[in-house]
Amino acid sequence: MAQQLIRTDVKASHNGSLLLGTSLVVASMILVPALAVRLGLGASLTGALRIALMKASSKAVSGATDISKAA
Repeated sequence: MAQQLIRTDVKASHNGSLLLGTSLVVASMILVPALAVRLGLGASLTGALRIALMKASSKAVSGATDISKAA
């Protein structure tokens, strides 16, 4: 019985991280370029924002920390 509760808690935490990761991907693929065009941001700044959001999405889904010091 206790093992079933632990599995349920683990699944709930995975669902939350998956939802967060998915929302960050949607933001990086759709919202950031749309806002960049509206605000007149350059392509390089838009690309940097998209990369940052995709890295955050990857961290949220995998649950691991990024040990690289790259941007």
